[in-house]
Amino acid sequence: MSAAVVWLFVFVLLYWVYCIYWGVKGARTARTASDYFIAGRSIPLWVFVLAATATSFSGWTFVGHPGLVYRDGFQYAYASFYAITIPFTGLIFLKRQWMLGKRFGYVTPGEMYADYFRSDLMRLLTVLVALIFSVPYLGVQLRASGFLFNVLTNDLFPVWLGMWLLSLVVIIYVASGGLRAVAYVDTVQCVLLAVGIVAVGLITLGYVGGFGALNEGIAKLAEIDTKRTPAGYSHYIAIPGVIQFVKSGPNAVGGAWTGIMILTYMFALMGIQSAPAFSMWSFSNRNPRPFAPQQVWASSCGIGFILIVFTAIQGMGAHLLGADKAMLDAAQAAQAAGQPAGVVNDVLQLGRDIMEMPGKQGFLVPVLIRLMSDVAPWLVGLLAVCALAAMQSTGAAYMSTAAGMLTRDLYKRFINPDASHESQKLLGRVGVVVITVLALIVATTSRDALVLLGGLAVAYGFQMWPALIATCWWPWLTRQGVTVGLVAGIVAVTLTESIGQQWFGITAWGRWPLTIHSAGWGLIFNLGLAILISFATQSREGTEHRMRFHSFLKEHAGLPESKKPLIPWAWGITIAWFFFGIGPGAVVGNTIFGNPNDAATWLFGMPSIWAWHILWWALGVGMMWFLGYKMQMSTVPEQEVVALVEDIGDVKVSEAASD
Repeated sequence: MSAAVVWLFVFVLLYWVYCIYWGVKGARTARTASDYFIAGRSIPLWVFVLAATATSFSGWTFVGHPGLVYRDGFQYAYASFYAITIPFTGLIFLKRQWMLGKRFGYVTPGEMYADYFRSDLMRLLTVLVALIFSVPYLGVQLRASGFLFNVLTNDLFPVWLGMWLLSLVVIIYVASGGLRAVAYVDTVQCVLLAVGIVAVGLITLGYVGGFGALNEGIAKLAEIDTKRTPAGYSHYIAIPGVIQFVKSGPNAVGGAWTGIMILTYMFALMGIQSAPAFSMWSFSNRNPRPFAPQQVWASSCGIGFILIVFTAIQGMGAHLLGADKAMLDAAQAAQAAGQPAGVVNDVLQLGRDIMEMPGKQGFLVPVLIRLMSDVAPWLVGLLAVCALAAMQSTGAAYMSTAAGMLTRDLYKRFINPDASHESQKLLGRVGVVVITVLALIVATTSRDALVLLGGLAVAYGFQMWPALIATCWWPWLTRQGVTVGLVAGIVAVTLTESIGQQWFGITAWGRWPLTIHSAGWGLIFNLGLAILISFATQSREGTEHRMRFHSFLKEHAGLPESKKPLIPWAWGITIAWFFFGIGPGAVVGNTIFGNPNDAATWLFGMPSIWAWHILWWALGVGMMWFLGYKMQMSTVPEQEVVALVEDIGDVKVSEAASD
């Protein structure tokens, strides 16, 4: 057994001890169902900031994101902006959800929607979304952890065995300690996630030879690239236009990541914080004070900088380290002609294009970590735990929250309304085990479709946006409109993903038709039908009921008169950022700072598209600060929120719905 593998087991053991410690401590402090499912609404500020960040950015960020940058280049690297768009969803909804949860004693979003819309169907649909989001998304994380250990232990553990063993500890601490244990473990996982991505990026940069050599290598990569956009640029350093009218997005000329595809893909990833699980995170806080620092500084600024810089280095740098056969062949041809090989360095010793290997681009980060096996074997163990922590941070939260919704919204609501706190906690623990086993079964049996299931998960989560808009902002959206819209959105997402077409045998279109992501198609049908049906189903009684919630929100969360003139500015800044930063206007970034085909014109010594990323990341942080702090969308309400009930599970309806 190599020294690197020994260090791997040492660091994993220490990590497991920490996890189980918080599981035991959480179990001892969880006296009530509220304590277990939402940590007694008492998660401290710093814990939420780190835990919510870890939950938002999973092992897919650590392993999958650099791999896709390697495969698709900087046109895909626009996905790094999810460091801003994910918390943007929280900025729009979390504060108001917290206020409603505090006021009316909600423990789950199903309780909130059922009370607001006076509909158990919305409760059931919320649980359905939670499950179809959590199970496949958790499966992606668990399988990734098994694959990581398979690579780093040189096949000592088969993927399936590592996956099941690594999941056991997660089940123990999540089932024991509930959301409190998840939150405190996530604090360390957040730090490990950030440190790990930076470290792997620096390792890659060191082997490449620095930023100058990296950009020189990118220029050479673009020169020999045979996949070109309609404008004739390398697909690695340019997006292929605003939109392409093709049957299937992956068939687009020059790559799938058109401006409209990037925008709608960002919609999908916004589903992470609009999914029911994140509503429970909002309910778990003492007050909204942690929301703004998490959204602006921890996520948009901190993680955003790490993704824009270090994941790009990993993905693009790997082409220069032996992961790209075309680059190796070019270097060998140069040497045969008596010319210097340039910046290509075959330290990965793969011998072939990484896309020809069994794990394809998912193999990339584990291979980069393994570069340190002989240089610093202890670092291999530490970085492996960083990756493992990233994978488990999101999974643990979804295990806990989905189990809470099964217990509260199904068992307590329909089977045993008088369920004791002990029986609720017991059912919650059973739910954690059931959800994890389902995710493991999906991960074990759905090998090729697993990535598709992960894409479906976040797109489904995004379909909760109209329901959240109705509950938090627009009182004129009715129960009928939101319910029909949600069902239509789920169907549209399913039919515009490959797996849905396989189920139903539809061949009229492919995956992501017109280079619009399935989340975008879902929103078109979801919000469109919600608005149309709401106009046709207005009633005085329903409006009066909903206005009780919105009057409360207006009273406690409304802007003071002195800041209302800033509202047009807020709209303008937000629309401009979405259009030029991650939307159709992003095509400007292909050439504004230099010709992609001529490295001598690169204004900052890097491809124009990378400079554009950095510019709009900085502007995005400014936008989030303006909205979160200046527009008070994530600050503590000036007027104290007084709870009407402590726990809606102990009463039939809240005071607001008692008529």
